[in-house]
Amino acid sequence: MLRGRGRRGQGDAVRDAVRDDPLDAAQERRVRAVLALGGVPQTDLLDGVQQVRLRLLERAARGHEAPRDVSAWAAVVASNLAMDWHRARSRQDRLGERLAALRQADQPSGEDTSVLSLAVAQGLDGLPDTQRQVVVLRFYADLPVRAIAEELGVPEGTVKSRLHTAVRALRARLHEDEVV
Repeated sequence: MLRGRGRRGQGDAVRDAVRDDPLDAAQERRVRAVLALGGVPQTDLLDGVQQVRLRLLERAARGHEAPRDVSAWAAVVASNLAMDWHRARSRQDRLGERLAALRQADQPSGEDTSVLSLAVAQGLDGLPDTQRQVVVLRFYADLPVRAIAEELGVPEGTVKSRLHTAVRALRARLHEDEVV
């Protein structure tokens, strides 16, 4: 079927979306950070960012409305991708890569910071996937509890409970390791 002038098909909309990157630079940095904090190694971060873009484009191609808050939506998708990756890989193998990614995120360097970063990364590794996910979304992606609950499809109380339990476990781990 030939298309007449002025008529645009679904293929045109998808091509336009590809030309117009669905993630701005700040959103891409946030997605990269969420992926890195979720355990995805530096070498796989670009693939993770592309997966988030692809899911956003697929959503548009299916005719769904754009998310109310693309940045929050992208952070949650990145967090879910990190959980998927994390389940498939050994936690200890990724520890050094995550620390390198954190240093590149303009963290102050120094022996104390390195020890703290290592302890926090090990503490995050020790958390169940659901707790680690809410900690990363709340404290790094800076999403409010309500947004996390909405995006994950769980009650706010569940998010609060997971955060409380995770923070308590991290605090105990840091005291146990005599880091703080």
